[in-house]
Amino acid sequence: MSFISEYGFVLLILACAFGFFMAWGVGANDVANAMGTSVGSRALTIKQAIIVAMIFEFCGAYLAGGEVTETIKNGIVDAEVISPDLMVLGMMSALLAAGTWLMVATMKGWPVSTTHSIIGAVIGFAAVGISVDAVHWDAIGPIVASWVVTPMLSGIVAFGLFMSVQKLIINTDEPFLNAKRFVPLYMFLTGFMVALMTVTKGLKHVGLTLSSSQGMLLAFAIGVLVALIGVALLSRIKVDEEADRTFHYASVEKVFAVLMIFTACSMAFAHGANDVANAVGPLAAVVGVIQSGGAAEIAAKSAVPGWVLLLGAIGIVIGLATYGYKVIATIGKEITELTPSRGFAAELATATTVVGASAIGLPVSTTHTLVGAVLGIGIARGIGALNLGVVGSIFMSWLITLPAGAFLAILFFTILKAIFV
Repeated sequence: MSFISEYGFVLLILACAFGFFMAWGVGANDVANAMGTSVGSRALTIKQAIIVAMIFEFCGAYLAGGEVTETIKNGIVDAEVISPDLMVLGMMSALLAAGTWLMVATMKGWPVSTTHSIIGAVIGFAAVGISVDAVHWDAIGPIVASWVVTPMLSGIVAFGLFMSVQKLIINTDEPFLNAKRFVPLYMFLTGFMVALMTVTKGLKHVGLTLSSSQGMLLAFAIGVLVALIGVALLSRIKVDEEADRTFHYASVEKVFAVLMIFTACSMAFAHGANDVANAVGPLAAVVGVIQSGGAAEIAAKSAVPGWVLLLGAIGIVIGLATYGYKVIATIGKEITELTPSRGFAAELATATTVVGASAIGLPVSTTHTLVGAVLGIGIARGIGALNLGVVGSIFMSWLITLPAGAFLAILFFTILKAIFV
């Protein structure tokens, strides 16, 4: 107890600084991946993508980030096995380790998983620094399985969406007219899916609780509103016969470019909802222990404070704005050639998968999910459309990330123990 009472304020300030550093890394590396499809398909410029991401990442993190944060905070390590002192130092070392690895990866331009980074770091400090029994190994299984299942699921959804676009729009006698007819339906789906998750899961910690039927009705209304806004925007697009001579589907792709603005917003929201947990989950654990005066069992049950989500959201936005450009092009341009119609399918599939995972509190990797979706698009076009060399190097960076996070966490944990204990 004396450790917490003696150094509580200093530890809280350090934990906030490390949490902010980790959030900056999430913004710089992962958000850049999330917006890569929009930039790669030329639906948005880098500047526009950053503005969209800043607004919707913040909303997703603050309004819907609580569920996954609970998993990172309480679901991976056993608070009863770890003393409050070591829990505080361990979670701080995990934040610093994951943030450091993300900074290195971002400077090199590698798209790595922030989820891998923080989970590897938390497991590393708990298993090696404390005891193998300190880790909830039964909880790790579903998380690890999600790293395989979610890219596959996202790839299948993206494949299905892309094939529906081919059947309903591209491979028809009047693709431009059919694009104007069916794209509002895709817009409705985008608005409905993100709104449903937000109103039913994400608004509890801001004091708004809705029943299932109320949530469904509100989400349906938001979906209709998004579709109506889309119809108004699409009415301004006319056939560009000059462009169509060069590329037969140029006018159709203009319609999908409007849709990509909506899917980019939903993608940013979904990413903020899921990945803010990587930064603020360990911070929430530290805050809970310090505020309870070292009572880990009370801290484990405490709610995630709103200001902690706010700190994470601000960190993500600053990371994206200052360093996001370094890796924003990798997924958008190098895995397979993207157009707005292909990018839309990849983004909506990713957002759907990530939003679903956030709703059940499962921390999935947005990077994995998006790469799975882009691979699904590439496979729909034929395996020759994929740049397998780039895909291989991305997979390799994923394999390195988890052990790198664990090693750095053990190193920082040892240093922090030497300083404070």
